[in-house]
Amino acid sequence: MRPLRVYLLLNGAASLLFSLIFTVDMIYQVSVVGLSPLQLVLVGTTLEATAFLFEIPTGVLADVKSRRLSIIIGYLLTGVAFILEGAFPLFGTVLLAQVLWGLGYTFTSGATEAWIADELGSERAGDAFLQGSQAGRIGGLVAIPLSILAGSLDVRLPIVAGGVLFLVLAGFLALAMGEEGFRPTPPGERSTWGSMWQTVKDARGLVSRQPVLLALLGIGLFYGLYSEGLDRLWTPHLLESFAAPWGGELSPVIWLGGLRGIVAVVGLGAMELARRRLVMQPSRVLARLLMANSALIIGGVALLGLAPTLWLAALAYGLVATLRGVAAPLHQAWYNRRIDDPKVRATLFSVTSQVDALGQIGGGPLVGIVGNVSVRAALVISAALLVPVLPLYRVAVRREADAH
Repeated sequence: MRPLRVYLLLNGAASLLFSLIFTVDMIYQVSVVGLSPLQLVLVGTTLEATAFLFEIPTGVLADVKSRRLSIIIGYLLTGVAFILEGAFPLFGTVLLAQVLWGLGYTFTSGATEAWIADELGSERAGDAFLQGSQAGRIGGLVAIPLSILAGSLDVRLPIVAGGVLFLVLAGFLALAMGEEGFRPTPPGERSTWGSMWQTVKDARGLVSRQPVLLALLGIGLFYGLYSEGLDRLWTPHLLESFAAPWGGELSPVIWLGGLRGIVAVVGLGAMELARRRLVMQPSRVLARLLMANSALIIGGVALLGLAPTLWLAALAYGLVATLRGVAAPLHQAWYNRRIDDPKVRATLFSVTSQVDALGQIGGGPLVGIVGNVSVRAALVISAALLVPVLPLYRVAVRREADAH
């Protein structure tokens, strides 16, 4: 099967399954497992700590051994994690599932982007990233009504079913995914650990040659700092800070799922606009657009925390989710342009994920402690944690100008 087709199917299927699970997952953790705001954030911190510990080793493994194998292993672990979480509604089991999922995530992050860049070439990879994001949006949208239907019967059902289907996805990739563009070092010319260490050194050398990468990594750190509180607390905020809509006649699975569906439709249109108009812009223009995007996200998260009504809070969440969806592939495309050594591509993409995880580990527990007192205050603090990216974008713009 052609690489781009596999990549689009992979993005669509993975997003469909994640959406199937996440449409109800936070509701499950709040209403069935009974987690407090601090416990919700600690669940995320466990996930991110696992990603932080294993991101570089698995990224280097993908550069040294096989992107394809790394991706398949990742989705196998992801499937097992969600089956475990949905089957046993206990805080300890949810934490264990995050460890397995975090490990699985590190096998796929970096390796997926590096695989398609190897197969298509760097010039075509930027457009592929955006097409992949669009496929993911479509898959996520398709999953929402399925998750609502299944979750209305039993909120655990979409989680367990999603885990089983991740195992099926891994089997499909084992059959359909090729690896023609990747050239690992011949076994006779390396030892695994020596090759890993050399790959890390090569990646460090590339960052020193491309100073803008350092600014991008700094931006990624602050994105991690702010995002954990938002991701873990927006659902309990809407559930517990406001009266239920329509007099409580609809279950949270239905009206929160409907909100996710609306956000997915709007995000799909925004993604198409980004693909047509933005991805091929010069890097300096991308930096300015992303700086404006971040300023709007800061305002949106603050509004979410301060909103006096459910509808205004839901509107703020929809704005933030759409802006984040547009920003992610633009960041990937910009970052990919600055990686001029394909041998370290997966490692450097993994570094970005590790930096994001470090930020979430640092910011999450603080926001969770505040959230046990006031979820509103925790969301406002999350917005403030993103503010430092604005001067970092200015630094990136200057470095892009110096590079030309």
